[in-house]
Amino acid sequence: MDISVKELVEATSIRRQIDNLEKRLSSILRGGAASATTRVAAPATTRGAAPTTKRPASGRYFSPGTRAKLSAAARARWARIRGGATTATPASKKGQLTPAGRRKLSQLMKARWAARRKAVGKKPAPPAKKRGTLTPAGRRRLSELMRARWAARRKTAGK
Repeated sequence: MDISVKELVEATSIRRQIDNLEKRLSSILRGGAASATTRVAAPATTRGAAPTTKRPASGRYFSPGTRAKLSAAARARWARIRGGATTATPASKKGQLTPAGRRKLSQLMKARWAARRKAVGKKPAPPAKKRGTLTPAGRRRLSELMRARWAARRKTAGK
């Protein structure tokens, strides 16, 4: 049994045609899509390799129950968009204060205002000292140090 490469390629081509025809036949008889995977013979260049599988061209497979759920959700979406009656209850308003929260907030504000009125009678605190500025004494000392440095440079340059 000596088979050439050309014969193997032709046999692979025929096998693919048979698989496609079987898939079409089962699709017609069942009235739906073909099976999820089909077996394809290995090419002649990969001797001893396992057959590969292909995904169907139709896309995902959904069970009838899942398809029913998806269609019901789509109908509900379209009903909402068109302004039809919906079975869901309307959502309550969000972001509003409860009466208890409003009372607590009112008490806190009153306490803050009372503290502010009490602080008005007191003497204000002295302003904070600016950082990064020199005092007159510091400026004088810096000037003396710079003059001494310059004098030392002149002395070494003159030698």
